[in-house]
Amino acid sequence: MKKLLYKIIPLAYGKYFNIYSFFSKKRATKKVFSFFCTVRKGQVLPQQQEYLENAKKEKLSIANHNIQTYHWPGEGETILLVHGWESNTFRWRNLLKKLQEKKYNIISFDAPGHGHSSGKYLHVPLYAEVLQEIIQLHTPTHLIGHSLGGMTILYNEYINQSTSIEKIVTIGSPSEFYKLMNNYRSILQFNNRVLESLEAHIKDMFGFTVPEFSTAKYVQTNTKKGLLFHDKLDKIAPYIDSKNVHENWKNSTFITTEGFGHSMHQEQVNNQIIDFLQE
Repeated sequence: MKKLLYKIIPLAYGKYFNIYSFFSKKRATKKVFSFFCTVRKGQVLPQQQEYLENAKKEKLSIANHNIQTYHWPGEGETILLVHGWESNTFRWRNLLKKLQEKKYNIISFDAPGHGHSSGKYLHVPLYAEVLQEIIQLHTPTHLIGHSLGGMTILYNEYINQSTSIEKIVTIGSPSEFYKLMNNYRSILQFNNRVLESLEAHIKDMFGFTVPEFSTAKYVQTNTKKGLLFHDKLDKIAPYIDSKNVHENWKNSTFITTEGFGHSMHQEQVNNQIIDFLQE
């Protein structure tokens, strides 16, 4: 029954957007975009609360949001962790243990609409705005991002090129915005009228078209040292995306796994991250 509802509800929204667009295309488009950016999961669960509470740092006011930051102090280089869609800082718990063993100074934060941060919407340009302010505040040496977090790191590096950063790690990260949009459309089944209006809305808001947004293109000018992980059987983010990013990123290494899934919390992955950081 639940699986059926998961299919029916998005289709109902799609029909609603199709009909609404004939009465007010502009308002319908805003609703379609808001629905795309709405965060439905990722808040802190009871079993995550104690772990995160012990590391809570200040809340920062960024982009009209209150952003919860976390700090695990260490004597070594500063590392900034950037979680993915509908997740929060707790997702880093396994890697954090290994980073602490190596005395790294670790910073993380919850994205808008996630964890203990305010808001209910998230998109990459907003995430990048928050990320850049935190980079400027803490001047990390290394960045590690999972899924949308990795995508955001590479986009932000393209538009800002932070001088403090030496190494970047991405884990199961998508690259092409058009693939995300195609998936969104296939789930809701909204029509071409809505799609064309949505694409124009995105261009007006962010200054790029849907096909133009591609971290595989953005990394062509990236001079940092990179490490990319992606599982061949990843059902969330396409494996080919990281492969293409690697092919365009001269100073990157690509590690392929099979059967590790999208989250990739495995010790093998975390050990390889530590080895890369200590090279």
